[in-house]
Amino acid sequence: MLIETAAYASRWRPVAPTAKALFALCGIGAAWIAHRPPMLAALACLLAVSALLLARVPLRTYLALAMAPIGFLLLSCVAMLAAVDASGNWGWHGASPELVARTALRSLTVLAALLGLVLTTPMPDLIQLLRRVRTPELLLDLMVLCYRMLFVLRQAWDDGVQAQRARLGYRGFAHAWRSMGLLAGQMAVQVWQRASALQMAADARGYSGALRFLPAVFPQARAQTMRAAFAGLLLLALATGDRLW
Repeated sequence: MLIETAAYASRWRPVAPTAKALFALCGIGAAWIAHRPPMLAALACLLAVSALLLARVPLRTYLALAMAPIGFLLLSCVAMLAAVDASGNWGWHGASPELVARTALRSLTVLAALLGLVLTTPMPDLIQLLRRVRTPELLLDLMVLCYRMLFVLRQAWDDGVQAQRARLGYRGFAHAWRSMGLLAGQMAVQVWQRASALQMAADARGYSGALRFLPAVFPQARAQTMRAAFAGLLLLALATGDRLW
């Protein structure tokens, strides 16, 4: 929900998905080409600043979505540094610190590129872009169904919590756990029922294996793609120069 809200409120919302995807791909390519940790850190900062300042993504939203993968990355770095010696004892004698820093910063750069894409492009635009590049329709249908069910289930969960609070269902710790368990069980039943109803509705309308939407129109798509290609080439040039030097 937070990602989709930020995408619709982004300043880059009217920008063509092709341009944003091209810029993100160039950022990912630059992350793989660059070699030295300072250059990787600079690329990550450039991609993050482009999302925060140019696309006007709120810093609080950006950090909230980045904290989970960053935490996983930190645990991975600790696992790379620690290793078991011949006698079976743990110690700080795993991978070299330079290799760990390079791996961590490369992952951060790729993360910044992906966050810049998903936080500025709503899911319908992404699905339209994936359909243009010939993504299998089965995968797109699953994405559409999951996207729709997330909002439906979130609304049902909020209504259930509100009804339980009105009946003092969260008065204490024990009551809160019991209410949450009852609501989770009821939600599992609702998921099954809503999925069955959705399938029946699709069959009744002559579902042929592809869920279509009215595509969005981007009048300046060509110019925006050219600007994104230029910015992406600058990132690739920086990464290539770092590799050659």
